[in-house]
Amino acid sequence: MKTFIIEREVPGASRLSHAELAEISAVSNAAVDSLGVEYDWVTTYVAGDKLYCIHRTDDPETVREHARRGGFPANLVAEVVAEFGPRTAAEAR
Repeated sequence: MKTFIIEREVPGASRLSHAELAEISAVSNAAVDSLGVEYDWVTTYVAGDKLYCIHRTDDPETVREHARRGGFPANLVAEVVAEFGPRTAAEAR
């Protein structure tokens, strides 16, 4: 499976309550279950007026279908092609 980052513009996202986030989670889980394909919602980060989601599936259209079924925006769907961090510099030596 490929990994995707999804940017969702949600005005007031950083002010959503725990109960509201739990409801969004339930809707997202139901959308995942309805897809009928391998799909893994890894996590979502809330920052400002945006949600940044990490999902794994085979193609970006499946990510967009998840958004449609859940009623979520998917303003950006980008495939992750590499990952690096602070230890990457030492690995290159």
